[in-house]
Amino acid sequence: MNLEPLTIPGRADRLSQLLDYVSWAATAAGLAEASIYRLSLAVDEIATNIVMHGYEAGEQPGDLTIWADRRPERLAIHLEDTGRPFDPREAPRPDNLDRPLEERQDGGLGIFLALWGVDDFTYERRGGVNRCTFVMHLEPA
Repeated sequence: MNLEPLTIPGRADRLSQLLDYVSWAATAAGLAEASIYRLSLAVDEIATNIVMHGYEAGEQPGDLTIWADRRPERLAIHLEDTGRPFDPREAPRPDNLDRPLEERQDGGLGIFLALWGVDDFTYERRGGVNRCTFVMHLEPA
C-alpha cells in the first residue's frame, strides 16, 4: 500500500487533515490503536512545530506534504516542508523528566515524546526541502 501524497497549506487550521491521513494509513496497515495514537502524536507534534516555527513565526508561507509507504514489516509516514532546516533529533532532551510538572519549564517535551513514540525516525534536508520519516514496525501477518 502506497497512498497518494497529500499536500496542504502549512497552517495550524489545516493540520487535522494530516492526522486524518495518518490515522487512515495506520488503520489500513493494521497498526494497533495504541501505535496509531503514538504515530499520530508524533506527526502532529512535528507538523505543528513546522507550522509554528518554520512558517508562521518566520512569516514564510509554505506547504506540508505527507505520504505513506507500507512494506510487509513496517509503515513509514513521510512529511516534507520547505521551512527553515531543523533536525528534531538535535533538540535537547528534557533534563527534568523526574521533576513534578509544576517545577518544569514549559516546552521541549513534545519533540521528545514524538521521537520516543515511533519505532524509528529520520530527518534529511535536500534541495531546500526538509523530510521527516516516521516508522512503525508491523506485526507479521
